[in-house]
Amino acid sequence: MTEEPLLSIRGLRAGYGGIPVVFHLDLDVGEGEIVALLGANGAGKTTTLRAVSGMIPPMAGTVTLAGERMSGRPAQRIARLGVVHIPEGRGIFPSLEVDETLRLAATMAGVPRRGVAGTVDEMYATFPALARRRGQAARHLSGGEQQMLALARGLIHGPRVLMIDEMSQGLAPTVVDALFALVGSLPQRGVSLLLVEQFVSRALQLASRAYVLEKGEVSYAGSAAALAADEAFVRGSYLGDAGEPAPVMPGGRTADKQAPPAGGPGGVPPNIGG
Repeated sequence: MTEEPLLSIRGLRAGYGGIPVVFHLDLDVGEGEIVALLGANGAGKTTTLRAVSGMIPPMAGTVTLAGERMSGRPAQRIARLGVVHIPEGRGIFPSLEVDETLRLAATMAGVPRRGVAGTVDEMYATFPALARRRGQAARHLSGGEQQMLALARGLIHGPRVLMIDEMSQGLAPTVVDALFALVGSLPQRGVSLLLVEQFVSRALQLASRAYVLEKGEVSYAGSAAALAADEAFVRGSYLGDAGEPAPVMPGGRTADKQAPPAGGPGGVPPNIGG
């Protein structure tokens, strides 16, 4: 990148229970840019997003947003400042109704009380399927609807950088197509993206640049188009397990890749699910 990045990560080291999973990671996301973060299962992609968003404390390194230091701040403060994380597994409360989830997200994002209803209605306009299910508990939604709810909750924060972990996991191809269309248009409304995605070819079509993690270290940083042209890479076996044991948490538990439920962390196609 030639201009100053919006999100800058320098020398990031992060892990669990004192055991690092990510080592000396440098990564940038520019204003209005989509960046793909790729690698095998266990390579450190999810850990990177967790450390950036404040879900886990970095062991070393710095994270800045437009020059302001984010690392070391609480997750909710980081989200309010503009870095929003949609975790793998979607991180929604299964017992909350759709409308309750969105209203809670708006409140946690600092939306004034008189503006909550309008903010939620904007999300229903973008995701009509959610409007039709507004009184349903999240546990009764389809997988695609749950991902729409997670995206809507993230967008309510008005993020400058949206980090999405495995958006397409377990979803039908038609739903994936609709979600990619939405995400691909977000830079038009001022949202930059850091995207972790199992559909590598789709992610590389969407992104301008890509990073590949291998055993917690960056093995590639550069053009997404150049990486997409490497057929051996795209079809390769790197999507399988990295062969590394799961980090051990205090008490002898292994670190679970699944993110725990979270209470809140223009140019967009007119709707999804209409």
